[in-house]
Amino acid sequence: MDKYKETFGVDISKDVFDVYSSEGGHSQFKNDSSGFKLFVSTLAVDTLVVMEATGYYHYRLAQFLYKNGIPVSVVNPLSVKRFIQMKLSKIKTDKSDAKAICDYGLSTEVTLYNALNDVQAECLQHFLFPYNQSLQWFLLL
Repeated sequence: MDKYKETFGVDISKDVFDVYSSEGGHSQFKNDSSGFKLFVSTLAVDTLVVMEATGYYHYRLAQFLYKNGIPVSVVNPLSVKRFIQMKLSKIKTDKSDAKAICDYGLSTEVTLYNALNDVQAECLQHFLFPYNQSLQWFLLL
């Protein structure tokens, strides 16, 4: 994508998120507000962050980046999976996934994320809370 000087691919999980930069390589951050702030502090002007839709895990980071004026794209995980398969890559680590997401963002015209407003975000939290609670009870059985 010619529009951005640097593209970041993000592979996010429960505790951490791996980042691969088109210019600087791999790094890892905690999946919490302090990790989000540290990540944003490393970003240069005119950068794009690309991540897969991974349910709740991607949502918090995408919202944070959007609210801080960072262009972010949330892409379909199946599209990235097919992109990786097309390249015949057999390596499957968080670092390699972040690099693949970065490559996907560089070679594909991705759409920018439209964040939820605060009311929508709060409704989503209320919707997810009972689900997460019932899941926890199920896992305890």
